[in-house]
Amino acid sequence: MNNQVTNRIVMVRPALFYFNKETAVNNHYQNFNNEAAETVNKKALAEFDALAEKISERGVEVNIIQDTLEPSTPDSIFPNNWFSSHEEGILFFYPMFAENRRKELEKFRNKVYDIVGRKSLKIIDYSLKAKENIFLEGTGSIVLDRKNKKAYCCLSPRSDEKLFRKFCEELNYKPVVFRAFQEGYPVYHTNVIMSIGENRAVICLESVTDAEEREILRKELEESRKEIIEISLEQVKKFLGNTLELRGKNGKRFVVMSETAYKSLNEEQKNMILKDTDILYSSVETIEYYGGGSARCMIGEIF
Repeated sequence: MNNQVTNRIVMVRPALFYFNKETAVNNHYQNFNNEAAETVNKKALAEFDALAEKISERGVEVNIIQDTLEPSTPDSIFPNNWFSSHEEGILFFYPMFAENRRKELEKFRNKVYDIVGRKSLKIIDYSLKAKENIFLEGTGSIVLDRKNKKAYCCLSPRSDEKLFRKFCEELNYKPVVFRAFQEGYPVYHTNVIMSIGENRAVICLESVTDAEEREILRKELEESRKEIIEISLEQVKKFLGNTLELRGKNGKRFVVMSETAYKSLNEEQKNMILKDTDILYSSVETIEYYGGGSARCMIGEIF
């Protein structure tokens, strides 16, 4: 049986993090004001370094890749969108919606390959599908239940159903497809509204407007013996869906989230998480404001 939780990760330290116009067309969690790019980047670097250090202190192997100024990759801080690593000995590369995000893959793919470090590693590269306007953005588009070999995908302009099903065939995973909305817009990434850990699933069922799809989701999670922590649409805006469980020293598991997400937890939700995991939170408010992504997006898991 595959592990759900890892103790090895990749993080990309930005060279110049800033608001990405190319992704803002369908990421409605991004914001913009006239703050200088250098100021934004300085704040983002401080937030990145603090989060990486906190995770490392818990006993997780944190592999940091330093971004370069050229070519410009303003969203490089979110590596989980262009690769995923699997215990089956497979490394996937994905087709990205934004053209400037495709440059991240060109820059960093060999470094990730080296970090995974397997002697026999099968590469499945979907990245060229982007030229056909077919997109699937890694563990942003796909939330994995590795233990039970299920994959969840919220369809959007960035998450193509046909390619998702092909991905599931490659790994012999059961595909679970649904649609979710916030304020009338399709939710652009599954990991905004959903995360799966060892024993629990965090999900905003309220965002899934089709009653049948909502019940299928609930049933699949319950059949996999995942305790469901339901979160609200308001908590989704606070990035509570964008969390990740990791394994630290002595096998102790902990959930990584932003300070924004942590402050949105109610007592019942917090107690459910703390039953058998810790919570690690850190402020990434600049990254959330301009990038529209949070702590989970900043972490690429290595299996």
